Formats: sequence, C-alpha cells, structure tokens
Amino acid sequence: MPVDRYQFLPMSEADLPLVKRWLVEPHVVQWWGDACQQFELVSGDLDVEAMDQFIVATDDRRFGYLQCYDPEVWPDNGLGAHPPGTRGIDQFIGELDMVDRGHGSAFIRIFIDRLLAAGAPRVITDPDPANARAIRAYEKAGFQRERLVDTPDGPALLMVRNP
Repeated sequence: MPVDRYQFLPMSEADLPLVKRWLVEPHVVQWWGDACQQFELVSGDLDVEAMDQFIVATDDRRFGYLQCYDPEVWPDNGLGAHPPGTRGIDQFIGELDMVDRGHGSAFIRIFIDRLLAAGAPRVITDPDPANARAIRAYEKAGFQRERLVDTPDGPALLMVRNP
C-alpha cells in the first residue's frame, strides 16, 4: 500500500459541517459520546496551538477525522507522564461504509510512522476498553496495551507506540 494512499488535510472551519454530520452518526456517537458536546470541543480546538486536526481522505474522498495533541497541555488527562514531545491521537471514521475495511489501522500507522520519523519519542492513545474495533486497529498500527487509566471521560486503555 503506497504511503500517499491517505491524505491528512489540515482541518479548517470549512470542514466543520462535515465533522458535525459525522459526529451524529450512531457508530461515532457510540464511542465519542454526545455529538453537540463533541462538536463544541472539536470546533473550539481549531485555534488551539497544541491540537492539530486533520480530515483523512483517500482517493479524494474525505472519510475520517484525526486529532493529534500535546498531552502535557492537558495535565489532568489521566494518561500519566510521558517523555517530552510525546503526542496523543484520537480519531474516528465518519463514513460508515469505510468502517471494517482496514482503513483505520492503515491510516493510523502511516500517520504515526510520520510522527515518529519527525522525532516524536512516543505516541499514545486511550480508547474505551470496550471498543474492541479501535483497540484492534491500534494494535495493527503498532500500538501496545500499557494499562487501564481513569480519564475525565471515564476508564480508558492507555496504548503506546514507541519508535
């Protein structure tokens, strides 16, 4: 699979209607929670320097959202201490027909490989422990299960990928 199969398009205000539509999809609500609250957070983060947001596309089709952040900026996140420069990610596939087709693990791996090649010492993520699909995708992308953690959003499985 060529590395350029996926594009990570910096999110802008023009993308907010698409993200809002995705956030109300049942398969997204199941794990991201209240769509209105999440939209407020996602749209509010557009101007936050420590939060990079992307629309994920393939073959000119936008199908997912990915955020990459500096966990030190949110010290009460429950994820513990990590080496300086560590990045955290969260993502979802908004288009239901793109789920269960291998896209999640593939684009996550490509994105993380780029972060690590650029010098990030570690990348972390924290899926819901009951979200077997996400955990499987992260493991396929090279993440390892670290431990259960308590976050402001509830229990999570801390997963880590080192170079």
